[in-house]
Amino acid sequence: MRENLPDGALLTDPDLTAGYKQDWARDPDAVTPLAVVRATSTADVQTVLRWASEHGVPVVPRGAGSGLSGGATAVAGGVVVTTERMRAIEVDPVTRTAVVQPGLLNTEVKKAVAEHGLWYPPDPSSFEICSIGGNAATNAGGLCCVKYGVTTDYVLGLEVVLADGTAVRLGGPRLKDVAGLSLTKLFVGSEGTLGIITEITLRLIPAQPPQATVVASFSSIEDAAGAILEITRSLRPSMLEFMDRVAINAVEDEMKMGLDRDAEALLVARSDAPGAFAAQEATTMADVFTAHDATEVFSTDDADEGEAFCAARRFAIPAVELKGSLLLEDVGVPLPQLAALVTGIAEIAKTRDVMVSVIAHAGDGNTHPLIVYNADDPDMTERANLAFGEIMDLAIALGGTITGEHGVGRLKKAWLPDYVGEDVMALTRKIKDALDPQGILNPGAVL
Repeated sequence: MRENLPDGALLTDPDLTAGYKQDWARDPDAVTPLAVVRATSTADVQTVLRWASEHGVPVVPRGAGSGLSGGATAVAGGVVVTTERMRAIEVDPVTRTAVVQPGLLNTEVKKAVAEHGLWYPPDPSSFEICSIGGNAATNAGGLCCVKYGVTTDYVLGLEVVLADGTAVRLGGPRLKDVAGLSLTKLFVGSEGTLGIITEITLRLIPAQPPQATVVASFSSIEDAAGAILEITRSLRPSMLEFMDRVAINAVEDEMKMGLDRDAEALLVARSDAPGAFAAQEATTMADVFTAHDATEVFSTDDADEGEAFCAARRFAIPAVELKGSLLLEDVGVPLPQLAALVTGIAEIAKTRDVMVSVIAHAGDGNTHPLIVYNADDPDMTERANLAFGEIMDLAIALGGTITGEHGVGRLKKAWLPDYVGEDVMALTRKIKDALDPQGILNPGAVL
C-alpha cells in the first residue's frame, strides 16, 4: 500500500498513530490503530480500501476528531483514514453551490463562501474546529437549525469511496434531481459505515441578514418551556437556545458577562427577518418572555452584543467540561415534552448523585445533557454511565430520539434497537451488508 500513496501519507509509528485513536468522546475502548493514512485525494482513499478489502482489515474514517459519540474510535488491527489534508474548495456564485473536500473546517467553508456574498447555514457549536466531512458523516446540526435545517438539507451531491475501493458520484449541483434512489441522503449521516466521503457539493443561500437578539432569564424550567412553545407556535426564529443553571454558572465563571447565577434557565433568541421585521419579531419574543414570567429580558440589534450571547452559548460545553470529565448526550424530544425531559434529567442526576447540565437547541427540541464526573472515581464513573443510559431511556419514553445531530457512534448503539425497532435494524443491516459485505468500514459503530 505504501508505494501507492504520497510520501508521508502513511503513518505507522505508534507515537504518531496514538493521536488518532479516538475522537472528543474519548471512548474508553479506543486502541492505537495499526496505521494512519493521511489521504490527500480520492485516489488515496481508494488505495487504502482496495488494500483493506483484499486483506480484510478494518478501516475507520476520521475528520477533525471533534465527534462526540465515538464514531471515529480506532479498532485493534485497523487503519484510520483521516481526510484532514483534503482541503480544496470551489465556489460557484451563479449556481450558489460549493464543491468542497471533507478536510475543510466548517468555519473555513463559511468564510470562503462569504467572499461571494453567500452563506452555508449549518453551524454546530464546534464550527471552528469540526470538519465539513465529519458534519456530513454525522448529519450535524447547530444553533440556526430551528429555521434553516441541518447538513443534509444543504448536501446536493457526494463523491464516496465504497468498501471495495470503488468511487461513486451521487447527485450534483442541481436543486431538483429525483432520478433514481435518493442515495446521496443515504450516505449523509451514515457515520462512515457505508463509505468514505471524499467530496461534497453544498447548496448555499444568500448571506444572512442582520439579526436582532433577545435574551431572557427565568426562575423555572416550566416558564422557559412555555415561552419556547409559544414562540415556535407563531414564529421561526433564526436561533432559540437554552442553558440551565449549571451551564449559566459555568459560563459566567469563565466569561464574566453578568449572567444571572440564580436563574434556572436562560434563553437566547434571534431573528434575521428582513428589514424592520427582525426588530418586530424580537419585540414579539421579548413580550412572550415577559408574559411567561421572565425575571429579566434584554434586547439588542447590535451585532457585537448579540454575538457575545451566542458565543456564551457556544462556550457552554467547554465551560462545563472544566468542572470534570464529561459524558455528552444528544437526545431530542417533541417540543411539548421539553420541560418533562429537562426535569426528568434533573431527577436522574439527583438519584445518581452526579452533576448534569442541560443545554439545548430549544427551538427544535434537541438537548445536550452534559454528565460531569470524576473519571478517577470508579463508583462515580459507574453512576455517570447509568445516568447516561437512563437519560436515553427517558428520551425514548417521551417520544424522542437518542441522537439529534451527533450520531450514534459506539457510545449509543446499545440503545438504537429500542429506538428504531428490530424491523428497522434488520433493514439497516441489509443495507450495510450490501455495501460492505466484509464489514470492514467503521466496524463497531452504529450496528
